[in-house]
Amino acid sequence: MIRLQLFGLATAAALLMCSGSVHATGDKANGRTLVYTCNGCHGIPGTNNAYPQYPVPKIAGQNEQYLINALHGYKSGDRSHPTMVAQAQSLSDQEIQDIAAYLSSVASK
Repeated sequence: MIRLQLFGLATAAALLMCSGSVHATGDKANGRTLVYTCNGCHGIPGTNNAYPQYPVPKIAGQNEQYLINALHGYKSGDRSHPTMVAQAQSLSDQEIQDIAAYLSSVASK
């Protein structure tokens, strides 16, 4: 009986934790407008940085929650890349959700 109750509590806790982050409430139309800055690096196939040499990640078609988490990480300083930190710090939480909603709906190239 106790195992069944513990299992029920664990299941309820897992559902509550997941339900808040399953989908962002972003505006795809606004996100499409906001990504003009992102296209400078992420929208050009085969784009690399001059130094250090590494490919710029593709973000079209990326998982919505991953994009939200990444942009919040740059905004808070938990993730470090000078350009991305500056870009993310200029965005509101709603704009981050809008960008993520749009980019996750676009097919990657």
